[in-house]
Amino acid sequence: MTDYLKDFRIGIFITIIVITTIILGAITEKVLKYFLYRKLTDKEYDATGFKFLKHLVITVIYILGFAFALIQIPEFKIIGHSFLAGAGVISLVAGLASQQALSNIVSGIFLVIFKPFKINDKITINNFVGTVEDINLRQVVLKDAENNRIIIPNSVISNQIIVNTNMHDTKCCKIIEIGIGYESDIEKALEIMKDEIASHPLFIDIRTPENKAENIPVVTARVVALADSSVTLKAWAWAKNSTDGFVMYCDLLQSIKKRFDDAEIDIPYPQRVITLKK
Repeated sequence: MTDYLKDFRIGIFITIIVITTIILGAITEKVLKYFLYRKLTDKEYDATGFKFLKHLVITVIYILGFAFALIQIPEFKIIGHSFLAGAGVISLVAGLASQQALSNIVSGIFLVIFKPFKINDKITINNFVGTVEDINLRQVVLKDAENNRIIIPNSVISNQIIVNTNMHDTKCCKIIEIGIGYESDIEKALEIMKDEIASHPLFIDIRTPENKAENIPVVTARVVALADSSVTLKAWAWAKNSTDGFVMYCDLLQSIKKRFDDAEIDIPYPQRVITLKK
């Protein structure tokens, strides 16, 4: 009689474990479908990774349930422990495989906390230049000038030097550097560069009231080098942001070149003076 009661009790436990496993597997599948598949109706999304995750989780649940059910039967305890060990191995492998994903998540949290950049900032990472379009727990998405999307994992960004053109101050300084011939009028060339920069609609005056009181010029232009074939002139032009700065830079190269042509200021090709000795 005692053996029958013991067997009946074991049967009840096994039945409860089996029912619990089935219910837990069904609930897990529905939850994963809700949270992971609700945005996958668009054909542009790839559901391969989500399907793999769903199958992996549900498989582990059924293995654990089957192992716990076997443990209740004395004759199958060794087999049950083997299944549990196998589930542990699967969990260990999954944990090792997800190290990179966890690294991206932690790096993403740090990016959100310390904010080296934010949405709509223009940044440079690994020679990639773009506007930050999205920041999530796995990656940062940049949009470049050609409307391409550059996807960089968070763990990579955390180990790189970032150039942020919008952090704290959006003003942008573009350097206009042009070489003129040694026979050209240097003073006239400098005045043309200053005039073209100051008259450009995207140029901004960054002088403080103290600078204006000291009669500091609106635009600074100087001779910076005496090169082999030319005299190098450099002027500094300020815009309110990098986008305006790029447009202004392109416009100024064109307008200064036209003014130099009208004033007969030469922009020379590379030249060499050769002396022939007998």
